[in-house]
Amino acid sequence: MKKWTPSPLTLILLGLIAWLWFRPPADVSDEDQPTPPWGVTLTDGRALTGHDLRGKVVLVNFWATWCPYCRKEKPVIDDFWKDYRNRGFEVVSISVDDPPEKIGAWMRDKGYDFMAAPTNASVAAAFGNVTSVPTSFILDADGNIRHRIGGQVHYPRLVKLVTPLLEKSAAP
Repeated sequence: MKKWTPSPLTLILLGLIAWLWFRPPADVSDEDQPTPPWGVTLTDGRALTGHDLRGKVVLVNFWATWCPYCRKEKPVIDDFWKDYRNRGFEVVSISVDDPPEKIGAWMRDKGYDFMAAPTNASVAAAFGNVTSVPTSFILDADGNIRHRIGGQVHYPRLVKLVTPLLEKSAAP
């Protein structure tokens, strides 16, 4: 029986796959800064501003349809949104490079119902010019940026970061 010896190219590809699959955890920073005014046009044509979301804890998620980590985190975001939207949680998913038609078609195809929109100058001014996806921001009920997540979000991380803000906003 011939013993299998992998080629250097095979080893490199296996290493790349392992690195991509077991990528380092996301970088989470605590923030406490006001968000400048911002607004987007959702894929259904409605206008949405940051002011419209006051009173809710919001995940603003920057992503791209070609990004494998973005695709992997979307079901997590959807599950969390479905579990917590009745408690005052909202999601605005902002594509960094696709037009509204493509974003809307992709969201419908995957069965996601949370809000989605393309990026624009007001979003770039409010959240910085996000160049690495996925990147997410968690806003408190007053519209302040409380956390920045550089990398993929996970359900337990959202529980840890969002639920204290929901509890605080629900307190009398």
